[in-house]
Amino acid sequence: MPPLARAGGGGLRSAQVKENLMAETGILHRPAALPSDMGEMRTIMAADRTLMAWIRTSLSMLSFGFTIYKFLQTVASGGTMEHADSPQQVGLFLTGMGVAAIILGTINYWVTLRELQRTEKFRLGRPVLIMALIMSVAGVALFASIATRLI
Repeated sequence: MPPLARAGGGGLRSAQVKENLMAETGILHRPAALPSDMGEMRTIMAADRTLMAWIRTSLSMLSFGFTIYKFLQTVASGGTMEHADSPQQVGLFLTGMGVAAIILGTINYWVTLRELQRTEKFRLGRPVLIMALIMSVAGVALFASIATRLI
């Protein structure tokens, strides 16, 4: 008899049924993607939205820093600026602030999820966290390229 046909009978509780099915079918136990408590789910979704706001702010700072850097670099190449290193300093400041913003936002998000996970187990691999990590790496690469004048 297949495992699913046997699962419903015998008066087993649902947790026992689930464990029996996992043992018989070889399925590994993974924590749920989200907690079952609605309050915790709302808190996680609020943390997701907050991290997305950090990502938007960081992306704005990174793109603005790069744009100002390139604009001032063009002006400086025309010989009209007193300090030739000003474009690099301005670009480094703004991109550095963008990188700092996304790293601080990611740390804040991670701490929030870890605190919630103490009460109920769920997976921490969230798409917004993956996007934040990708943007952090891209921001550090942009900062390094401005610092070394690769761009």
